Amino acid sequence: MLTYKNLALVILLVLLGNFAAWAIVNRGASEMSWGGNINGLSYSGYQAGDEANRLSDQDIDHDMALLAQHINILRTYGVSDGLDRIPAIAEHYNLDIMVGAWLSRDNAANAQEVTHLIDVIHAHPNIKRVLVGNEALLRGDITVQEMIAFIERVKRQVNIPVSTAEPWHIWLKYPELADSVDFITVHILPYWEGIPVDNAVAYVLYRWRQLSTAFPSKHVFIGEIGWPSEGQWVRGAEPSQINQAKFIRNFLNVANEERIDYSIIEAFDTPWKRNIEGSVGAHWGLWNVDRQPKFPMSGIVVESTRWIEGCIVASLLALYPIQWFVRRRQDLRFRGQLFYAGLIQTVASILVWATMAALSENIINGNTFAWVALIAAQIILLALLLVDGFELTEVMWTRQRRRQFEPQDWMPSADAPKVSIHVPCYNEPPHMVIETLNALSRLDYPNLEVLVIDNNTKDEAVWKPLEEHCTTLGPRFRFFHLPEWPGYKAGALNFALAQTASDTSIVGVIDSDYVVSPNWLRATIPYFEKQEVAFVQAPQDYRDIDDNHFKRMCYWEYAGFFHIGMVQRNERNAIIQHGTMTLIRKTALQNVGGWAEWCICEDAELGLRLFENGFEAVYLNHSFGRGLVPDSFSGYKSQRFRWAYGAVQILKRHWRALSPDGKALTRGQRYHFVSGWLPWFADAAHIVFASAAIIWSCLLLFRLVEFPPAVFLVPTLSVFVFKIAAGFWLYHARVKCGLRDRIEAAIAGLALTHAVGRAVWQGLFTSNRPFFRTPKCEGRPAAIQGILMAREEIGLLCLLVVSASSVLVSFNIQNQNAVLWAGMLSVQTLPYWAALYTSMVNALPQKFRGNTSLTSQNQAVAQLSQVDGQ
Repeated sequence: MLTYKNLALVILLVLLGNFAAWAIVNRGASEMSWGGNINGLSYSGYQAGDEANRLSDQDIDHDMALLAQHINILRTYGVSDGLDRIPAIAEHYNLDIMVGAWLSRDNAANAQEVTHLIDVIHAHPNIKRVLVGNEALLRGDITVQEMIAFIERVKRQVNIPVSTAEPWHIWLKYPELADSVDFITVHILPYWEGIPVDNAVAYVLYRWRQLSTAFPSKHVFIGEIGWPSEGQWVRGAEPSQINQAKFIRNFLNVANEERIDYSIIEAFDTPWKRNIEGSVGAHWGLWNVDRQPKFPMSGIVVESTRWIEGCIVASLLALYPIQWFVRRRQDLRFRGQLFYAGLIQTVASILVWATMAALSENIINGNTFAWVALIAAQIILLALLLVDGFELTEVMWTRQRRRQFEPQDWMPSADAPKVSIHVPCYNEPPHMVIETLNALSRLDYPNLEVLVIDNNTKDEAVWKPLEEHCTTLGPRFRFFHLPEWPGYKAGALNFALAQTASDTSIVGVIDSDYVVSPNWLRATIPYFEKQEVAFVQAPQDYRDIDDNHFKRMCYWEYAGFFHIGMVQRNERNAIIQHGTMTLIRKTALQNVGGWAEWCICEDAELGLRLFENGFEAVYLNHSFGRGLVPDSFSGYKSQRFRWAYGAVQILKRHWRALSPDGKALTRGQRYHFVSGWLPWFADAAHIVFASAAIIWSCLLLFRLVEFPPAVFLVPTLSVFVFKIAAGFWLYHARVKCGLRDRIEAAIAGLALTHAVGRAVWQGLFTSNRPFFRTPKCEGRPAAIQGILMAREEIGLLCLLVVSASSVLVSFNIQNQNAVLWAGMLSVQTLPYWAALYTSMVNALPQKFRGNTSLTSQNQAVAQLSQVDGQ
């Protein structure tokens, strides 16, 4: 009963929250009402989305019947291509017409258009005014003298007022044009001049009075005035349905008070204008393409009249996954159930919001692919959000862990299971490896051997001291030098497996820089009593974090995975096996074919194969050994490159087992292996997105494309903020370090974005990348190397910064689209800033000294090392 009560309460709260969010986003605005007729409207008569085809007589008749109820006069722009039918149809509804002639660069067509115009005027007494040309001078299609000649010709043959339509500055530039017309027809469109909507009506009045003063003997008619409901910002001018209603309703009242003669552009939305004016060109109508009013002339105006439908669809879309999740995860506290249910609902609402925005475009053309691509990218981004949110939910609100292991206090006898510890090394500093071997000699375990395998080291001065030291440590230590051995580390480990004592039960592997604790084997070997356990893994840990600031950054970045990710993976028997501090049942290792020499992450690949064969793993969140952090940023990147490249190799080889219908792995194992590596594919996508953003910015600067819709940019930025916040929350709960260390761990992780992305792309298209040794005990790099180690990242950083700055300068900081785009570019720069910072911390340690004392730092490390499944 409690389960269903929780479920009902979660669903109720989430539905209420979703409704509230949609209502707040779509909250209405109350503007000045208008209750009278509109003086005039523009009308084009094209089919929606098709400039090549005019409306049928029946469609035009339907439009005239509708418009006659609301306006006094209708403005048209030509008499060719069937537009000459409009006056006759409008006459049936006693609707007056302001007819126009379309003039272009084609002189013959212009002459024919004007001749036909005169004939149409003579045939229809409901034509009350005539406009010869529409912005023909603005476009430069004809000269002022040619325009005046056309106007004079029409004036001689008709008995109604004649004018031409141009923007205000054209009239002021050519006063002789004003002398030739009976009245001035001016286009005043504050949107195109970047005037914010709150100042737009005042601006219109200013321009109207300016022309009235300049030409006091002429009646000034505003031939086009309006505001778009969708599209791109122009400096401070925002197109929106609320702003359109605000401008139109306010202007109508002011025009009535000031007795302004006008015609609003336009009657109906015209999707075909998208190819001429961009997306905004399609959205100037007072009615949409379906002939439905876009906003009321009184009362509250909302941005989307269909937001309730969107809210309902989003709620229904989220309902099944929410109830499925809550019913299955009764091990979570109520707050956790509610949090993740709310996250599911948020993702559903964002997808519905984006889809509604795409559908509202109401057009199938080149933009269709862009919309599909953007929505697909949004789905991937939101999937990452759900993965991060799921991990956060489990960490913060799981009542009790199901698989929690602690170090065992076991005193082994002489007949304890024999352990063979393998230490592969290649070109490693002898003093470092000797320290590792000395620590192994101090292991408090009676039945073990240590095999040191040095493969492919050329310099005898490097490997010979190791051979000599093994001799001094006694018969339990055996040394092998393999001058030319294939298979990299995996090849060396397979050789060691073949040399392992026949009575060995457990094989241990540690890196050559690890100093192990004496109780490592005593605390872990007892878990092999359960025959299903194939390997026991302890976390990687490091002993040199006090050497410099860079190493401390790396240390805390590593800690997040081992004390958060691995603990959660262990709950579903899905940990990543690591090639150090790992113990493996020898028979299991042999039965699955040993180490994979085709994979540069042979350790993770072996673990996955063991899981596919039905084995279990044990993860003890307790430090039993500490190695060395890479000395340089380039070494740090190379190490992560190897891990990411190897992960792609594994996915390519094991995709069947990891697919949704794979039978070899459990559902939880498939989830963790796929979702755990998914962020690395996001890093690969980041390279593509950053490159595409730079190219898109260049096209924006040349006005060849428009800004992507805010419906995609805002969620993208929000997801990034959530990811950062979730990371800090998780570190606060599981990794016992201070705020500064949490921040710098995040910076160190971000700094690897480009390296990981490159590794994924190379892994997808190659299969034989050589093994990278992670260098240890290197000399500290010079300052110039700080730049060189991050040269690719710095190059992309510069391009993104220049792109963002150029867009803001070109489009004005008042343009919200430009600000959002620049914000997205700035977010994309963060991994590259992080890489530059981390590299310089490494190169110039004297400039980046931490404030944390060595004593407090050591205390923090000691606390972390004692974490025992916390």
